[in-house]
Amino acid sequence: MNADLLDLPIIDLVSPMPGFPDKRQFVLVRLDENGLLYSLRSVDDADLRFLVMPPSPFFPDYAPEIDDEAAEMLGSPKPEDLMVLLVVTAGDSAAHATANLLAPIVIDRGNRRGMQTVLSGSGLPVRAELAIAG
Repeated sequence: MNADLLDLPIIDLVSPMPGFPDKRQFVLVRLDENGLLYSLRSVDDADLRFLVMPPSPFFPDYAPEIDDEAAEMLGSPKPEDLMVLLVVTAGDSAAHATANLLAPIVIDRGNRRGMQTVLSGSGLPVRAELAIAG
């Protein structure tokens, strides 16, 4: 584990991110002072990071419904205890970055268990363009 990650709370993924079956422990590192961008970094592999963000600055009406199976895997948290993050794909410029609305990362703030869940049947895009709400 990197020394700079020692003081950060570890998030245990109850289901690994696709393509990374043996990576289940991550920390959330703020990348900017406004809290718009974060890095979800693997505790075991310093090179494994996912760029993530809270949905509200860009998608204020985004309110995913977490199915019962996902809620049970997380420990049946109360809705207000859930943190929802979107995986961001960086483009060649900020104007070309997209967010995955179909498969958010959901974290129970109480027990720090998380997972990426697919919102089946929602019709939400995998690559939604980012535009500041307001």
